[in-house]
Amino acid sequence: MKSAKPMVWIVLGIIIAFPLFSLTYYTMVRTSTPGFCASCHEIKFAYNTWKTSSHVNNGQGAVADCMDCHLPAPQDTWSFFYAKTFHGVKDVVAHFTGGGGDNYDNAVQREKAYASFKNNQCQKCHRNILHIPNKRGAMLAHRAVLYPLPGYDKKCVDCHRDLVHNERGYYDFKQYRLNPSLADI
Repeated sequence: MKSAKPMVWIVLGIIIAFPLFSLTYYTMVRTSTPGFCASCHEIKFAYNTWKTSSHVNNGQGAVADCMDCHLPAPQDTWSFFYAKTFHGVKDVVAHFTGGGGDNYDNAVQREKAYASFKNNQCQKCHRNILHIPNKRGAMLAHRAVLYPLPGYDKKCVDCHRDLVHNERGYYDFKQYRLNPSLADI
């Protein structure tokens, strides 16, 4: 009879933990979509400017969602969960206490986001930045970011500031931009 008690606790733990874990996971997945982010009217500008950027419209067909840039990698479970929860609570509080709406300044929020970015957030997608054929200057600049001299640390967004969240009246399809090297042909 004594060995039955631990089994009861294990079964009870599974009965409670499985639905709790499933609901948490479901909530995290559902709230990690750009559509969910855009459901808050303060974020509409960021969502619309993201949709017109090269992070959505590019020749490779890759899409970088909100969480790809603004949160740690999901594989780092605790950091991801903490950051997602912190940002979510902060946004909900701002929305309901008057920090949002007309008081929401996109330029200020953009600068706060850029200040918090770390290079590894960009490098989740942009992995092979040292191999750029025919662009030695870009390769050398990226090398200086990846292997900085002491005191010369740079962030990806120091140079690549205007890729996302800029108001455009058109979709910026990279593959349709005029290639200056072909202008004389």
